[in-house]
Amino acid sequence: VTGGNIGAGSSTTTQSSSIFAIARQLVIAMVVLDTYQYFIHRFLYHNKFLYRYIHAQHHQLVVPYTYGALYSHPLEAFLGETIGAFVSFAISGMSPRTAIFFFSFSTIKNVDDHCGILLPGNPFHLLFRNNTAYHDIHHQLYGGKYNYAQPFFVMWDKILGTHMPYSIEKRVDGGFEARPPKVYYKED
Repeated sequence: VTGGNIGAGSSTTTQSSSIFAIARQLVIAMVVLDTYQYFIHRFLYHNKFLYRYIHAQHHQLVVPYTYGALYSHPLEAFLGETIGAFVSFAISGMSPRTAIFFFSFSTIKNVDDHCGILLPGNPFHLLFRNNTAYHDIHHQLYGGKYNYAQPFFVMWDKILGTHMPYSIEKRVDGGFEARPPKVYYKED
């Protein structure tokens, strides 16, 4: 170490901190995390053994709520969250500081997706099609084979035919409900 820069990286290991480099890293991390989590989520749901003994714990929540976002079997948390985080971190090339922001943001987004409240003007709902209503459909009894995507985009659901459209309908007793077209829950 020279020049008294103890702890500072050399110029060959210093990460670019331009806004464009950080934005690129965040977008790459979002796509990688979404891809990883879609396939893990779908696999855990369709493998009868893994669903019964691992993923079913999360699906005990038919009506999602905020604290249920991370309610899962420890093995599922390790496979889906920990390994998914590592893969997206490694592929995107994020600095540790950018990673802290990204994983905090994705955790908050995941909690919002499971909160069961579709608030007008919610910035997550304005920026992402994958939102509270979208994931509520997956947790409903007839929606389990659909809307696996988490936490940002719906591209894999659309590409692989697991996208279930929905409409927001006003409840008689107040509030709103995400409902799929009747054709989806007649076939199940």
